Amino acid sequence: MAENPDIVPEAPLPETSLPKTPVPETPRRKISFRFLVLWLLVGVGLVWLLGALTLLAARWIDPPTTMVHMERHFQAWIHNTPYHERYEFVPLSQISPELQHAVIAAEDARFYQHHGFDWHAMEIAAEDDLEGGRIRGGSTITQQLVKNLFFGTGRSILRKAAEFTLVPVAELVLGKRRILELYLNEVEWGPGVYGAEAACRYHYRVSARNVDRQQAAQLAAILPLPLKRRPEHMNRYSALIQERMRQMGW
Repeated sequence: MAENPDIVPEAPLPETSLPKTPVPETPRRKISFRFLVLWLLVGVGLVWLLGALTLLAARWIDPPTTMVHMERHFQAWIHNTPYHERYEFVPLSQISPELQHAVIAAEDARFYQHHGFDWHAMEIAAEDDLEGGRIRGGSTITQQLVKNLFFGTGRSILRKAAEFTLVPVAELVLGKRRILELYLNEVEWGPGVYGAEAACRYHYRVSARNVDRQQAAQLAAILPLPLKRRPEHMNRYSALIQERMRQMGW
């Protein structure tokens, strides 16, 4: 087919000297980091909610185990050592008032006055620590209960932070009587010995209902180091506990 001489071919467009606008790249790393942080916060929130719901359930349901129980089982398995657990949950009415009072006098003298934290005791503990003296524990019974239930015996800033947020929940949903009942039944009182009933039968061959004043003070005296102390060796400290009980009107 012949070409039409009247048609003039179009000249190519001249190249412009304007700079090309770069296409912005998607900040994938920034988006991924925000996504990770978001899911981390969601996970922390869900774990906290689970802990709060567990405390709410503990108002009516006796916990079958605690993190301390599981930790001791795991330690025995790791070291291939025999482990026999003694644990029997009993109502607070079946625990001698002498033992209740001895534990409060030894562990948390202002138990019925504070709302989960004893700031004065914490201040004293911090001062003793800074002065290089004997470190005194500032944890309340409520704090110790939350720690035993959820965190075991380990220490870390994260554990303290989580404990700090759950202690007010425990105070709110459980109340003092139930907190004391749970603590006396869950606390460690020797190798594989948990709770007042098991402790009284293991150390004295009597029930928690029938333990006397001196025996109660001796049991309370071993609570800071239950795996290393024996009640019969705690006469001096147990005498101090009995004196504190007298000062508190018990």
